[in-house]
Amino acid sequence: MSPKTATNSDHADHADDANHAIVARPEWLRARKALLEREKELSRLRDDLAQRRRDLPWVRIDKNYLFVGPKGVESLSDLFRGRSQLIVYHFMFGPEWSEGCPGCSFVSDHVDGAIPHLEHRDVTWVAVSRAPIAKIEAFKKRMGWRFPWFSSSGSSFNFDFGVSASDEAKRANKLEYNYEVKEGAMDEMPGASVFIKAEDGTICHTYSAYARGLELQIGTYQWLDLLPKGRDEEGLAFPMAWLRHHDRYGPDYAVDRNATFHPPLEKPAPAASS
Repeated sequence: MSPKTATNSDHADHADDANHAIVARPEWLRARKALLEREKELSRLRDDLAQRRRDLPWVRIDKNYLFVGPKGVESLSDLFRGRSQLIVYHFMFGPEWSEGCPGCSFVSDHVDGAIPHLEHRDVTWVAVSRAPIAKIEAFKKRMGWRFPWFSSSGSSFNFDFGVSASDEAKRANKLEYNYEVKEGAMDEMPGASVFIKAEDGTICHTYSAYARGLELQIGTYQWLDLLPKGRDEEGLAFPMAWLRHHDRYGPDYAVDRNATFHPPLEKPAPAASS
């Protein structure tokens, strides 16, 4: 039997409209005010966490990392574009992949509108992947993005910042990701790293986030979290199984509950011999 497919409404078993409490507005208002107190508590905790993040010690960057962009080879210092702060989004797009990761594309769909605002707060935002620049440029054009995107091919940058598996990690089937060693070693993982440059040119690494640490950058998720059905990801083999590149939604859109993530390799890996 083929895997069952479902539309968004089909896999929302947790949102049982028939059994959900329906009350008069005064009772709803009391419940809403109680929740507001928790929301304010979370906001205060988030402010405290942001300050603790800013208070972290820094690490000086001594390696001469080089990247390839549409205009040629550039250094990490060049990527700052005259500003003192740099955000690097580690976009999952391996050298042998035919296209970028749908999840990283989901994150990137939220970036272009923020770029002018970031630039006027002394921040440059760039994406970096190990794919060659020709592939990056072609995929960027297909997706209609404008943000700067560079290739780290030939550099140890992705490996040093814990988002690409080395040959050794793949042989051991273990990857140090999100500050712990995990079983399994996918070629590419998502992340974001922050750097600051002093007037004398010294560059320091200040912060990196991985996995669910990136969720706050996804505006769509923040809107979905306001809704009765929420993210509607329960029962899926992995949370983003519903997701598509934004140019691949259509009238035949359906969700396979059993679908797992497979890197979009140019050529499928050969089947293991028995």
